Amino acid sequence: MLVGQAPGQVETGGGKPFAGRAGRTLFRWFERIGIDEETARDWLYISAITRCYPGPHPSGRGDRVPSPAERARCADWLDAELQLMRPALIIPVGRLAIDRFLGARPLVKKESGAHRVTHVGGISEVIPLPHPSGASSWIHQPGNAALLDRALALLRDRLCAEPTAVHRRAG
Repeated sequence: MLVGQAPGQVETGGGKPFAGRAGRTLFRWFERIGIDEETARDWLYISAITRCYPGPHPSGRGDRVPSPAERARCADWLDAELQLMRPALIIPVGRLAIDRFLGARPLVKKESGAHRVTHVGGISEVIPLPHPSGASSWIHQPGNAALLDRALALLRDRLCAEPTAVHRRAG
């Protein structure tokens, strides 16, 4: 299960998650580990912390971060999906999604590998990824590209080595 922050403006028109620039970057990351976009979309159930496009950021760069109230109003949707899907693996993308599963700690501490977490749907392994939008500067800070590479290697190992364990579907 891949969990993003919120739909972007491009996604609101087409209904396909990660269809804009951030999605192109995200799927390039998956291609680096041998998983093309079509396969990733087939293997991963894609969800989000909030369900609505929050609007543009006041600075004009990227999208506005959903408010705590907006996140709280949408939390039941994600909880229901977790209960239905019972994912073996969760890939939170970006700070809001990562915080939802790993708590509010500096991103560099959370991007250091795989984490086992308990949530309303059970227990899952969590491998966080930074937000792939151009508005995020995290990836360009010293040492962080290596953390992304490490997370991608873990995802490659989990998604490609034992597909039946990770790709089980709710039935």
